Amino acid sequence: MSDEAQPGYVRIRLDLSYDGTDFHGWAKQAGGQRTVQAEIEDALRTVTRTKDTTYELTVAGRTDAGVHARGQVAHVDLPVELWAEHQEKLLKRLAGRLPKDVRVWALTEAAPGFNARFAALWRRYIYRVADRPGGVDPLLRNHVLWHDWELDVAVMDAAAKSLVGEHDFAAYAKKREGASTVREIFDFGVRRTADGVVEIEVRADAFCHNQVRSMVGALLFVGDGHRGVSWPRDVLDARVRDSAVHVVRPHGLTLEEVAYPADGQLLERQRQARRVRGRVH
Repeated sequence: MSDEAQPGYVRIRLDLSYDGTDFHGWAKQAGGQRTVQAEIEDALRTVTRTKDTTYELTVAGRTDAGVHARGQVAHVDLPVELWAEHQEKLLKRLAGRLPKDVRVWALTEAAPGFNARFAALWRRYIYRVADRPGGVDPLLRNHVLWHDWELDVAVMDAAAKSLVGEHDFAAYAKKREGASTVREIFDFGVRRTADGVVEIEVRADAFCHNQVRSMVGALLFVGDGHRGVSWPRDVLDARVRDSAVHVVRPHGLTLEEVAYPADGQLLERQRQARRVRGRVH
């Protein structure tokens, strides 16, 4: 994966969102399942009339099957001539070609050093839960988890705060060979909205596979009284998977926002991120 576009190509930033309900995640899969990446790449191939060439996307956060995104960011390297020919009408043409559960909102030439994945400073996710006895509002059913025990938001928030900082999140991650499980959480909190939905919001430099959904699973056990407020931190410090920590269902999770540094700091940021992610802790 190159730090910058190769000669003769221009790097394009895509700002996009999608409803993950009917997708098998972001990344293309060998079995041909429907994914966000495949849909956008197919649409690009069609509207630019490059049927024999696929221009592959790199994304800020590779969301799992069923996970949604409101503020996802990706990039693609296109030949300079192709971009010059299509850029004025490309956004509108994509809108006409893409299915209605994925939208590209902006296509812009990226600054030198931009990389959607490695130049990101942080990602912010919200997991939404309803604990009303009657269940979830039918209009929100694909975006909110129903938890059939009443939740104490104050103790959940305190437990979430105990996980803030740089730690080895091996106890909350699906281990990948050769990959570090050290991440830094900048903010982690729990609140109840005016309509009663519990929002669990977390912002970090990056996340391990299943990390957010595992941490939410631990917080739900605290909120409904099955575990004490110190339990999520105890699990973290043990650095091994705890069978009591459940990976909650994906549909309550939404990637809300991805942030990047100023243009002049993009290249250094992505080089720093590559070094950190490549270390095994």
